[in-house]
Amino acid sequence: MTARIVLPIVRKLGEPMEIRILIQHPMDTGFMHDVSGAAIEKNVIHSLTLEFNGEELLNAELGTGTSANPFLQFQVRLHESGEFLLKWVDDKGQMGRERAKCSFSERN
Repeated sequence: MTARIVLPIVRKLGEPMEIRILIQHPMDTGFMHDVSGAAIEKNVIHSLTLEFNGEELLNAELGTGTSANPFLQFQVRLHESGEFLLKWVDDKGQMGRERAKCSFSERN
């Protein structure tokens, strides 16, 4: 499973900033069948957290109503440079992590 954390190119300290997260995951609901007719086991991302410099910004519980390759978008207001850490766990126990550094120039 891979993920991307997309930050705006132009960032201003203390101003609202849009964060976009995309995770590549099939989000199998357990209702689909393969070509031989066998049920595909349910496997969805059930927990997702986003931290910035160790502080939790987002804690989400996802479920079968979430489409494949989940995309989340929201705004934050940051007052310092640092690093985002995205973590998630699916029903099979697979864990994923992605990091993204966020810095602000002194001229902002």
